[in-house]
Amino acid sequence: MSEKHPNLYENATQDAVDHLIQPWPSAGSIGAESRGMLGVGEGVYVHDEKGRKLIDGPAGMWCTNVGHRNEALADVLKEQAMELSYNSPWYTTNEPSAELARRIAGHAPGDLDHVFFTTGGSTAVESALRFAQFYNNVRGLEAKKKIICREGGYHGSTYLSASLNGSQRSRNWMDFADDMMIRLSCPDPFRRPREMSLEEFGDQLVAEFAEAVREHGPENIAAFIGEPIMASGGVIVPPDGYFQAIRDICTENDILFIVDEVVTGFGRLGHVFASEACFDVVPDIITFAKGVTSGYFPLGGMVVSDRLLANLRTSNHPEAMYAHGLTYSSHPIGCAVALKNLDILEEDLLEYTRGITPYFHEKMKALEKLELVGEVRGMGLMACIECVADRESHNPIRLDTEVGNRIDKHCQELGLLVRPLVHMCVMSPPLVITRDQIDSMAGILHEGISRTMRDLRQEGIWQG
Repeated sequence: MSEKHPNLYENATQDAVDHLIQPWPSAGSIGAESRGMLGVGEGVYVHDEKGRKLIDGPAGMWCTNVGHRNEALADVLKEQAMELSYNSPWYTTNEPSAELARRIAGHAPGDLDHVFFTTGGSTAVESALRFAQFYNNVRGLEAKKKIICREGGYHGSTYLSASLNGSQRSRNWMDFADDMMIRLSCPDPFRRPREMSLEEFGDQLVAEFAEAVREHGPENIAAFIGEPIMASGGVIVPPDGYFQAIRDICTENDILFIVDEVVTGFGRLGHVFASEACFDVVPDIITFAKGVTSGYFPLGGMVVSDRLLANLRTSNHPEAMYAHGLTYSSHPIGCAVALKNLDILEEDLLEYTRGITPYFHEKMKALEKLELVGEVRGMGLMACIECVADRESHNPIRLDTEVGNRIDKHCQELGLLVRPLVHMCVMSPPLVITRDQIDSMAGILHEGISRTMRDLRQEGIWQG
């Protein structure tokens, strides 16, 4: 493995401060900051500017599913670039995109047999929402435009996709298409009323959805969109039966049921798609990205029901155009990488992921013994450690600097990258992680949280 000279990191850090605008910056540091510098990755590990070898706990951002430095994916990148580096999707087609569409359709549930490729998750969701608008316009249902979404959800950073987001921190200073959105409660069982059973909580969520449809009128509602598991919302797994009930109401009211599998797709839950395999629902549209190439190339897309396309083809407006596309739609390099990535998943990695998942959750769940931890939850190779001021009230410890960042800092010193989310820590390691590496990750998390507890006590912020 190649090593990088410390001066290269120093130069890159200064270049970032001088010239690079980071994603999601604060006004006080925009265009004048550098974040932790990573230089080398291998398997489940990355190396930082201090020379530390860190387990990549978030798998980049839910995406490096087959791990870093996968030679097969790297070879495909070069081979496809040397064969055909780009073609315009407006008037030509490349072979990798056609083959990938066929193979993805083969994994998709029900009659979801056609794929539209984008550049990532945000553009995948944006494409799905614009398709829903187009679909209803062509059918003469121009009023049918509102989208039902949920508090706590995250769907992207483009205008429409960001308008769906339910995190207040991301909404305070930006503009959104709020008039198009119907926002419902977060389906977080941990935050339900203490006297309410899980079944009652699920019934309440479904009743809220049904009431929203009645209040706004199905003639005005185009679609519902939801993540099977709210990823950036804190790995929130809804009650059993929740999605099936929502799906039934959508079907009864001609509302498109869109499942955002940008995080849960391509192995994260042990399947290429989780909608039917894990939640027993067949959507009208599935959006995907991230794990489709394991982060080796920007690619995303949506898989669309044949029924919807048939309705468009038989409409009274054959001249109507879905005037939406991207310069890099169906990019040949991205599609070639995704094909090889799918080979790896199909060969044995999906089965391996399903096999190692119980061990992962056993080790993560053991962290609930720590006083600061209110709940550890998750599914597949996704987990969230939610910290609370006290277990009786479930009140979170937020602090001015956020308790998640404190834990992440300690964990990095010990050899682990964590995804901090205010008072939560999210773990979604590469699918190739071993039992020994899970043991190391769990041990570091235990120590990092313990050190944070000590700090909070010493500062008089928390007594435990």
